[in-house]
Amino acid sequence: MRRGLSVAVGIAAATMIGSTMIGAGAASAQGLEFLHTQRTEGGRVCFNDHFHSGSSSGHATRAAAEKEAIAGWSSFTALEYGNRWGSWRIAGSKSMNCSQTSGWGCQIEARPCRPNVGGTSGGSRRARPAKKQ
Repeated sequence: MRRGLSVAVGIAAATMIGSTMIGAGAASAQGLEFLHTQRTEGGRVCFNDHFHSGSSSGHATRAAAEKEAIAGWSSFTALEYGNRWGSWRIAGSKSMNCSQTSGWGCQIEARPCRPNVGGTSGGSRRARPAKKQ
């Protein structure tokens, strides 16, 4: 009887731990975008005033340095907020400063944005004009 009780307690504990891990996975899949205020900007949703940065150094060409800095910015942003936020192409308030000392290096910064699919931002929004009848 005691062994049966131990097995039952073990199964219950494993179930609780598994449920907690699944819940944590679902939260991380959603991302942390809810932490920052957002607004719509020309067909995309962007953080109001939260920036991410990326950098590179020691490259033979400026193009290679730019590519690495952008890849770093994109991968970290996507990891933190989800893939839809990781596009440098649609990011807001972009800046890039590159220089050549012992190889090319770049420092970049931008506000993460995502496509505005479905017309909702999840944050502050501009009012939509009324449809004409």
